[in-house]
Amino acid sequence: MTDSGKPTLLIVDGHSLAFRAFYALPIDSFVTHDGQHTNAIHGFISMFLGLLAKEKPTHVAVAFDISRYSFRTRDYAEYKGTRAETPPEFVGQVPLLQEALAAMNVTTITKEDFEADDILATLAAQGASKGYDVLVVSGDRDTIQLVNDRVTLLYPNARGVSELKRYDADAVRERYGVDPGQYPEIAALVGETSDNLSGVDKVGEKTAVKWLTQYGSLDNLLAHADEIGGVVGNNLREQRDRVERNRRLNHLVTDVELPVGPDDLERGPMDVAAVKRVFERLQFRALTERVLKIAAAEGADMSGEGAARSAAADAPAVRTLVDEELAAWLRAAVATGDPIALVVDAPLGSLDGFGLAAGADTVHVNWAAGRPDYTALEAWLASDDPKLVVDGKRATSILATQDLTLSGIAWDASLAAWLERPGSSTQSLGELVGSILGESLPEPDPNQLVPDTAALSPATGAWYLARIVAAQRERLAPSSARVLTTIELPVTPVIAAMERAGIAVDRAGLTALNAELGETAAGLAVRAYAEIGREVNLGSPKQLQQVLFDELGMPKTRATKTGYSTDAAALADLQEAHPHPFLGLLLQHRDATKLRQMVETLERATAADGRIHTTYDQTGTTTGRISSTDPNLQNIPVRTEAGHRIRAAFVAGEGYEGLLTADYSQIEMRIMAHLSGDPGLIEAFTTGEDLHRFVGSRIFGVPPEEVTAEMRTKVKAMSYGLAYGLSAFGLSKQLRISSAEAKQLMTDYFARFGAVRDYLRSVVVQAKEDGYTETILGRRRPFADLNSPNRVLRENAERAALNAPIQGTAADIMKIAMIGVDADLREQGLGSRMLLQVHDELVFEVAPGEREALETLVRSRMGSAAELAVPLDVQVGTGPNWDAAAH
Repeated sequence: MTDSGKPTLLIVDGHSLAFRAFYALPIDSFVTHDGQHTNAIHGFISMFLGLLAKEKPTHVAVAFDISRYSFRTRDYAEYKGTRAETPPEFVGQVPLLQEALAAMNVTTITKEDFEADDILATLAAQGASKGYDVLVVSGDRDTIQLVNDRVTLLYPNARGVSELKRYDADAVRERYGVDPGQYPEIAALVGETSDNLSGVDKVGEKTAVKWLTQYGSLDNLLAHADEIGGVVGNNLREQRDRVERNRRLNHLVTDVELPVGPDDLERGPMDVAAVKRVFERLQFRALTERVLKIAAAEGADMSGEGAARSAAADAPAVRTLVDEELAAWLRAAVATGDPIALVVDAPLGSLDGFGLAAGADTVHVNWAAGRPDYTALEAWLASDDPKLVVDGKRATSILATQDLTLSGIAWDASLAAWLERPGSSTQSLGELVGSILGESLPEPDPNQLVPDTAALSPATGAWYLARIVAAQRERLAPSSARVLTTIELPVTPVIAAMERAGIAVDRAGLTALNAELGETAAGLAVRAYAEIGREVNLGSPKQLQQVLFDELGMPKTRATKTGYSTDAAALADLQEAHPHPFLGLLLQHRDATKLRQMVETLERATAADGRIHTTYDQTGTTTGRISSTDPNLQNIPVRTEAGHRIRAAFVAGEGYEGLLTADYSQIEMRIMAHLSGDPGLIEAFTTGEDLHRFVGSRIFGVPPEEVTAEMRTKVKAMSYGLAYGLSAFGLSKQLRISSAEAKQLMTDYFARFGAVRDYLRSVVVQAKEDGYTETILGRRRPFADLNSPNRVLRENAERAALNAPIQGTAADIMKIAMIGVDADLREQGLGSRMLLQVHDELVFEVAPGEREALETLVRSRMGSAAELAVPLDVQVGTGPNWDAAAH
């Protein structure tokens, strides 16, 4: 019972609130490892938990629509007809939300031919008649009509679902000037845009309220319509059928036959095991803790949780060891032959200590207290004795700041988690404990100056890590485990060394280019203002929409929530179809501004040593490719003049004679030739002919020397596009040709290279059967949506699956080459070093007198990184800077 002593019935419009949550939370921030979007689920449940805590309802239900079709669409076919197609990222979230609510023991209700609002109206009427205090939670204004002395509406504000405005009868009268039951009469006169119900022309809310106040009801108003003068009176008489239709459709049904009534909705204990299972799949760590706290407070069976807590309580006692005692412990642990779990304790980025775990023993080594005789520890860290780590690249880099070497990594829990679910980012130890073990680490609140919970000992963290690895070894596919041990673990120290080395930059050159780009952007802005006769903010979508579509009358681009798109792609298409001087100058201004921002980012990123040290994210892609951040050195343009000048600012550092670049030529097409076994493609690569000219001669039926530049461009776009699932429409848009010509081009291509078509088809068929794709070396990528009933999601997954084995194999080959090159550099004692990895290219700093040896070494290792049916071609160039070293 609530404080009032009456039972409280909480009924929620599931679809309405889930949609609002979907738009309130960023899509890309709520995605599971296998690509399932969860922002609507997360927002809804967070709101729902807040309601449970604040309102303390005794009875609860959530109603959902089955579809947008109901008895109302039979009455008026255009009802809700203007609503946009459901965003593909939202599709699939409602069933998962319903599953989560079921685990929380919350009843969900649907009814064929009726909307969720009708279910709410029926339950509200039944609850009020039985003496319940009823709380209706909905974002649909039609539910205002349900408010009375027993029924209160909780309505979300414009910012989403985190704040709910309370509408009792007095609040409705204050806001709308009528009793709640009369709100539908206002809506009948004014119309409802979201439901595609047009009202009486020129009649707004104020006019509607004035009429209803004067005549008492809508029926009486219509009976006296002849008394109302002016344009609005004439409109009311002529459009009376609209009003009657609207009132008929916005009336909520209060007697729907439902399988349950208010008394059946009493809250019971949650199914804790089911909650953990569902929320783990959704990767809701914080929400899981909130739900379990509520469950415990409400007396749910927490036996499973007790087991988890006892596991934490079973953690061995931590010993702090130094000097001879530590050395003896290490000797005994190494002698067992089992790996030792290692946690590097560096919460603020500087080394504080280590946590070690072997069997039932956990040891803490306090590094921050000084540096005693840790000779044995340092030797063990640098040895090949097997170690279990989490985020080995970070651990390697932190130890390097103390002149310590970390070798012998036998398992990295973060990398293993990513290989199992390539859509995930690097997971912390706490996140791995939650996702792998289903437990929660006792972690202090970072917002508390004096936390209630003490920080976990790194030694206990190492004990958790050992348990995580044991579980991962059981669940990770053998092929993925091979990728971990033969590719990802060996390349980790290579990437860490590249980060530490960085690359030298010509700061004066960057500064000069920054100034020039600033002057160029300013000049373009002045010229753009002159075209429209006034100054505007060229970075403001709202102001640009006004200029382009209102003042210049240009055709509308793609519709967005705030008007029409002004992004680069939309405006480029607009300029091509409807060129205008202002739009051309705007696009040039954007390019100059974007390049200037890039240069400024590089200037800020230049460290005190005059070098830029990018951060490589080993787990930053689903394909296995390495990504670059802070700053991103993989997005510098290659073909523009400004791009050349930016690359020219990357130079050889002091003591080195230049830079060397080595690039795989057409590696993805070579992998395509190998995987498809297509004789034509294999012939092109083995004979050393220009691939696109060779293919063009076959498709267009002309000798290779007669393949024009235009033909070659079409063939190149076709060859690479097919590997990415490019459709005829996409090809036509990319090449600016008709769809018919693009379709014919694809037909002719497959007629000559049928094995490519057969291979691409087989990839999708096999992936649908397996649930994942696999590279030549065994890297897997799961695709949850390959069998989705939603066409958009399914086709997106099919396109991604087409290219996953190709891109993933290219990533594997590059990493294997990096491992081999690094090993050869060390074995031959060369002073040259690897600095950058950018797509299919490696950049090296050449030590004096080592150019020829380095080139020979790099060509050999990169060229032999994989055995394919066609040779791996490596192009090499040298020069004083990155641009000059291009080939």
